[in-house]
Amino acid sequence: MDVSPAVCAVGIQWGWDWSVAGVNLGFGKRSAPSEFDLYSEVRSYQRLMIGKYSCEYGSMKFYALCGFGGVLSCGITHTAVVPLDLVKCRMQVDPQKYKGIFNGFSVTLKEDGVRGLAKGWAPTFIGYSMQGLCKFGFYEVFKVFYSNMLGEENTYLWRTSLYLAASASAEFFADIALAPMEAAKVRIQTQPGYANTLRDAAPKMYKEEGLNAFYKGVAPLWMRQIPYTMMKFACFERTVEALYKFVVPKPRSECTKGEQLIVTFVAGYIAGVFCAIVSHPADSVVSVLNKEKGSTATQVLQRLGFKGVWKGLFARIIMIGTLTALQWFIYDSVKVYFRLPRPPPPEMPESLKKKLGLTE
Repeated sequence: MDVSPAVCAVGIQWGWDWSVAGVNLGFGKRSAPSEFDLYSEVRSYQRLMIGKYSCEYGSMKFYALCGFGGVLSCGITHTAVVPLDLVKCRMQVDPQKYKGIFNGFSVTLKEDGVRGLAKGWAPTFIGYSMQGLCKFGFYEVFKVFYSNMLGEENTYLWRTSLYLAASASAEFFADIALAPMEAAKVRIQTQPGYANTLRDAAPKMYKEEGLNAFYKGVAPLWMRQIPYTMMKFACFERTVEALYKFVVPKPRSECTKGEQLIVTFVAGYIAGVFCAIVSHPADSVVSVLNKEKGSTATQVLQRLGFKGVWKGLFARIIMIGTLTALQWFIYDSVKVYFRLPRPPPPEMPESLKKKLGLTE
């Protein structure tokens, strides 16, 4: 496996344990290791780790498998909660008819039967699988990219900003992939009689409004999803760090894979609650916008008002909290299954400790 010096440095920045099989590779022991030293020693490290990891951190295979993990985590989870999402969307676009989450389910079952709760599953699965591919895959790409730009010490000091920037950059592209299917899903779920399947909805939308029908909601999607994803990744990363520091009674390296996945699930749920709150107003705008022809995001926002944009928040908290926890659980499970490198929570570099007088 080949590796660039830039990727080598990432492992040091993220506090990896480079002592393997009783062999100390020397990182953290020198005041200023040269680029050649880093490159040579990481190559030695790689040879020792061939049996432990299936690929190199930051390699194309690593990014591809992370993207595949995103496909599974987002596609499966969003499809599983289609009934709850359908009721939530109907509460947002027609609050007079669907007065609450339980009333919404009751009305939907009465009018459409049990099969009616599955409306929109196809665009949901396709759209959110594509979104997951970009969201998780590009997050790993941008995290390494921005970490290389910042350097070892600043990566640690500005790690929250790094999480925010990497996740926002990834979500920008993820929403472009999601927008067409999201538009079709909302039409199917919120306009009775418009279409029952994606095969019916997509040609009809294109005939009526052209490509604009599929992409007019991309700006509101950015408004909803970018803050959501920034909170999702930054809150998750810092919560995992806090759990291992203050709650879990032993270091992550001493935890079993099962124990690590439990921590992942708990941190994911906590992050999900905050995600739901920060992204809900924009989610309400997207739901109404995709239902109505000729409306703009500003017009919809003015019409809904402050109270209107918070309709359906409780249902969204339940949905997004569960979704986010399961997504992180599935994503981390994929990493475990494919034996991908999983850096532990970041630690302060030795050089920074010396600058701050924390070591002798």
